Amino acid sequence: MGDKLDEGNSVWMSRLPEKYLDVSLWNLAIPESESRFLKVLDKLAPCWTRPCVSRWATTQQAVLSRQCDLGVRFLDLRIARKPKDRCDLFFAHGIYTWITVKEALDELATWLDAHPREVVIICCSHFADLTLSDHTQLVEYLISLFGPKLCSSQDNPTLRSCWSTGQQVIVSYENQEMVQCHPELWTGIPYWYADSPDPNKVIAYLEAQKHKGRPAGFYISGLNLTEHAPYILFHPFQSMRKMTTQATTVLLGWVREQRPGPQADSVNIICCDFVDVAQFCDYVIGLNYKGGVDRDKKTGQDLGSSPPVKNADSKRASCRVREAKLRASSIHSSVCPIAVAL
Repeated sequence: MGDKLDEGNSVWMSRLPEKYLDVSLWNLAIPESESRFLKVLDKLAPCWTRPCVSRWATTQQAVLSRQCDLGVRFLDLRIARKPKDRCDLFFAHGIYTWITVKEALDELATWLDAHPREVVIICCSHFADLTLSDHTQLVEYLISLFGPKLCSSQDNPTLRSCWSTGQQVIVSYENQEMVQCHPELWTGIPYWYADSPDPNKVIAYLEAQKHKGRPAGFYISGLNLTEHAPYILFHPFQSMRKMTTQATTVLLGWVREQRPGPQADSVNIICCDFVDVAQFCDYVIGLNYKGGVDRDKKTGQDLGSSPPVKNADSKRASCRVREAKLRASSIHSSVCPIAVAL
């Protein structure tokens, strides 16, 4: 990827070429991570289940500031309240974290102060067992913490517009009642998610979605592999990290072929488990240097320097979809009626 990416991921937005500074953020390629950065298991998980649950529930072993240093600019935070803790909110993705939501957000605010030209998108979602009061307090904390750094949902954010106003944070909040009351909050962002442990099926799904056309604003292409209960049962000594690492060649091969921009088949936010594996962020950030986004000098509208997918590129993409589907159909998974409950 070159020196500009190897050591500069913590400030990659500030280093983009001039022609990309007025491009809508939803037409850039942005790395994402989920909130499964769990280093310590919560006591609520029975002792005998913790090793297995830890292997399959943990995907991000870096806390927020470290992930931002790696280049992540979209943080998927799945928020929950512990049954026996009525004071604090935590992150949960199968198991709970020790770090509270406020502690993590405070850490992120400190990181943003040290990186004034980087913009982060926070997605607050799932909200397990939160009350209306919990939502109100969380939103009020987000607004008080980030204040003038928040980008309004009425804006069309670009890097230049964010820099000129000091805005650094876009908050997507998956609770419509809160969104309607606070213009600082953005609605939920579409997430293309294959829900499969097979990387070939994941790629086939994403290619099929691309041919339908991308959403108009922010959207996510999920390269996440899903650990279904039967898969875990038949792979008791494997882990989410090992499963993802084994699929790295297939997943990153797909990433390298993508382009950001407003075209129907363009990508925006790309999510992968274990963002520290095999330079995932380097590849996604590098897509912004492929020249897929430009602006019309007369209208000022975002354009793509690459033509729409109606030629040989379309045939090659279709071939990749068919090949992935054929490979996927050759793999037969045994179905076992066993549910894993914590």
